[in-house]
Amino acid sequence: MKKILIISIFLTNFLSPIASSNNDLYEKIDLFGEVLENIKKDYVDDVNQAEMMDSAINGVLQSLDPYSAYMSPELFKEMQTDTRGEFGGLGIEIGMESGVVKVISPIDDTPAAKAGIKAGDYIVKIGKEQVQGKSLMEAVKLMRGPVGTSIDLTVRRKNVKKSLEFTIVRKIIEVKSVSSELIGSEKNLGYIRLKSFNENSDNQFLKSIKKFEKNSKIKGYVFDLRNNPGGLLTQAINITDFVLDDGEIVSTKGRKISESRKFFAKKGDEIKGKPIVVLINNGSASASEIFAGALKDHKRAIILGENSYGKGSVQSIIPLRNGGGMRLTISKYYLPSGKSISEVGVIPDILVEETGEDFRIKSEKDNQLNYAIKLFNS
Repeated sequence: MKKILIISIFLTNFLSPIASSNNDLYEKIDLFGEVLENIKKDYVDDVNQAEMMDSAINGVLQSLDPYSAYMSPELFKEMQTDTRGEFGGLGIEIGMESGVVKVISPIDDTPAAKAGIKAGDYIVKIGKEQVQGKSLMEAVKLMRGPVGTSIDLTVRRKNVKKSLEFTIVRKIIEVKSVSSELIGSEKNLGYIRLKSFNENSDNQFLKSIKKFEKNSKIKGYVFDLRNNPGGLLTQAINITDFVLDDGEIVSTKGRKISESRKFFAKKGDEIKGKPIVVLINNGSASASEIFAGALKDHKRAIILGENSYGKGSVQSIIPLRNGGGMRLTISKYYLPSGKSISEVGVIPDILVEETGEDFRIKSEKDNQLNYAIKLFNS
């Protein structure tokens, strides 16, 4: 592992502002070649130069921000499957924070969620491998494996002194991103649970809305985005547009003019102005924050729950010639108010910390959902 760290750290410095001229840049490239040659010639063990270069590339990208990363051809193929709603693994969305792998959110009804992994957990060990110093994609690779095999995760959790250990069996993860039902004592509230924003989410969401709107008893909606790690920006825009009659949804600002854009709602509110409560928590990230933030800024919904994750950047997936790809941050997004939610998150209008049983099992002791229902009766 030391050899990987050496080359990653070197490349991080290689792209630093110190390389302020072409001459400096060429000198660094020559120096990089010299380092590689010395490793090949004198390092105590034989090294896999291809793997070492992958780690070096990852070092460059990870030095930019927690969300930029290199994907090998194998991981790139798996990532493309992820956004379509079916993939193999544990069912966990992760990010980097200060060089440590952090759980953004476990996905509902997956092995990770059922085992008890929670948003905000820090993964310190995968199997027998220490995670400290590894890139995000290296951690992902360790967690992937044949369906039916198990993996041990060691995590640290806020306000828990001892490390927690989980044994999780890998499986094919099929994400149905939208589920819905009638709730409330009179079954007059439309409840829609958005688990992710993948390619089919907008169609599933609109289908649920239209089904509810045929019911004359419906008096309002609860949109549940708790532990929704996000997904596709286009889906966040489409779904937000369904319940806004007009106005800005989100803007993006990047270095390129083409990456600086504003997105607006089209005329027409699919639920005809009915009141909305949106549930969020620390596992609500990215596209979830666009949705919740836009509705909050337009005073279209009451946001209830806990502060969201705070991921306010947009990544582009760029295919590479070797069949792999790179995830690169190309812009940051801003709410209609002009505020960025990076590292801040969406602050709920009503703070209600989760104290009841796990909301994913639809328990009657879900205190956040119960609070939302009471708002419609007050």
